[in-house]
Amino acid sequence: MSVKVNISVKQKGIKLPTGARLLIRKACNATLGYEGFTKNAEVDVTIVDDEIIKEMNREYRKIDSSTDVLSFPLGVDGVYDKNPETDALMLGDIVISYEHAVAQADLYGHSLEREIAFLAVHSMLHLLGYDHENGGLEQTIMREKEEAILDLLGLAINKV
Repeated sequence: MSVKVNISVKQKGIKLPTGARLLIRKACNATLGYEGFTKNAEVDVTIVDDEIIKEMNREYRKIDSSTDVLSFPLGVDGVYDKNPETDALMLGDIVISYEHAVAQADLYGHSLEREIAFLAVHSMLHLLGYDHENGGLEQTIMREKEEAILDLLGLAINKV
């Protein structure tokens, strides 16, 4: 399995810390590995500020506030379009608010590294079809998978 993670930064307020791009790539790869995904894949990740993610949240979800991460899956029921140039499955787009990540790391009392990895893993699970919007068992399953993947990355809650 080969995963191409295209990362672009569209915010100017804060410089990404060294290693953030590599961490995002590792989180995406770890999620696919954990889920037993064996095909070549592509994911686009964009780092933005709160203003940009608020505009996107309003446009796509009709929610007029900023958020930490948005996921735009391209597949339905495990069926994805292929990039005609690479033959890789196009899983979708992830948009992370760097400002939100910084604030949430502080709020939850863990490292920015863990928060960025969590947001990438969380969003990757959405791209693979997981959802937590209805709460209950779906939310519990998603949360358990997130923690297991973060543990694989050495970012378990008790290690930070």
